[in-house]
Amino acid sequence: MATEKKVVMVTGGTGLVGKAIENVVSKELKRDDEEWHFVSSKDADLSDLAQTEALFQKIKPTHVIHLAALVGGLFRNLKYNLDFLRVNNQINDNILHTSYKSGVKKVVSCLSTCIFPNKTTYPIDETMVHNGPPHDSNFGYSYAKRLIDIQNKAYHKQHGCHFTSVIPTNVFGAHDNFNLEDGHVLPGLMHKVYMAKKNNTPFTVWGTGSPLRQFVYSLDLARLFVWVLRDYEEIDPIILSVGEEDEISIKRAAELVVEAMEFKGEVKYDTTKSDGQFKKTASNVKLRKYRPDFKFTPIEQAIKETCEWFVANFETARK
Repeated sequence: MATEKKVVMVTGGTGLVGKAIENVVSKELKRDDEEWHFVSSKDADLSDLAQTEALFQKIKPTHVIHLAALVGGLFRNLKYNLDFLRVNNQINDNILHTSYKSGVKKVVSCLSTCIFPNKTTYPIDETMVHNGPPHDSNFGYSYAKRLIDIQNKAYHKQHGCHFTSVIPTNVFGAHDNFNLEDGHVLPGLMHKVYMAKKNNTPFTVWGTGSPLRQFVYSLDLARLFVWVLRDYEEIDPIILSVGEEDEISIKRAAELVVEAMEFKGEVKYDTTKSDGQFKKTASNVKLRKYRPDFKFTPIEQAIKETCEWFVANFETARK
């Protein structure tokens, strides 16, 4: 019997993770019984129910990977917590309810480690998501993301829907946002080194460089996302991350970027700038139980490839 064709719709399909998924499903993980659609805000405003329904009508997905969200860096979050809460709630409710109404077989939504309780023990695992309030700086975004997990459980209980979620740690790679003000750690460092090299000025890292982070290469995350879509049966979320032993300091990350960019100038640390949370260590024990075989790209190689992409695409990269 021929297997039914899967029609997979990826929301937020032109962002960092969407582009990485597109890369792996068009090459190494390609399957003939899957048809993939990568949609962006150009295709529909997902905070608008009518536009969301029209998009589902047009694509008729059997499976959805939900990456779309209103996002911003630390400073935008501090200012607009209400907007992040309301808009993301609207987007998530529209996607999940339209998926339910149109008989979508499976939805995999993307959460974030910022949803975890601010006061916690480490390492953090999947059972701890709701054990206390998130960090106050971006509580609006965090609660909207937490609610996806609550909605997934409720849709499963009441309607038997197979809606689940994943929690990646610090993702980086090609097609990231390399903005110096609002971007994330690694792409920000890459952009700074690029400018320092170009202008022959010192490269300044904000803070002491001592905080620790688990960085996950977007292509590795994409491979795991596809595995979750095809084979992960739980409703409960799963953390997609390198292990605790692969956590590295911001200082080490900066050194790797300097090496990859062949920067020979002076490196300075501006310790008047805040360090942010010292660590957010997440456990990948659950992932390893399912995928003991999975090999993450060595961080040196992943940073080098991302730096090369950024240099080659400097004019068009988001920054």
